[in-house]
Amino acid sequence: MASVNPHINFNGNAEEAFTFYKSVFGGAFTKIIRFKDLSIPEHPIPESEANKIMHIALPIGNSILMANDVPDFLGRVNENENRSKIFVTAENREEADKLFNGLSAGGTVEMPIGDSPWGSYFAMFRDKYGIEWMVEFESKPNAQK
Repeated sequence: MASVNPHINFNGNAEEAFTFYKSVFGGAFTKIIRFKDLSIPEHPIPESEANKIMHIALPIGNSILMANDVPDFLGRVNENENRSKIFVTAENREEADKLFNGLSAGGTVEMPIGDSPWGSYFAMFRDKYGIEWMVEFESKPNAQK
């Protein structure tokens, strides 16, 4: 089966954001590649871009959250973009609370964590880096006999 792995573009603060995400989710980065790691004489990297992140990856469950810093020559990322959210399914209410409290710290809460009208335990918010998240826990209904 295919898997979905979100990829986020940042304006020079990908490493800071991912250090924050790692503090919430735990785990370890599987890759950190800086633009200077790809510099070759034919395509030198400007000093102002050298330490920016070209690729960073943090495994979360069976998925990988990935990101990069957008080079200055490509322009700035719209940090108020609101077309997409990262949806996280928690294993229980405690994990949902932990993820919500961690990720929403310093951000803007659109819908606080709680019981939703559709029957799940749900929250929706924008973190302090402008990334939109949804966290949900849905208990499995008992199997009918």
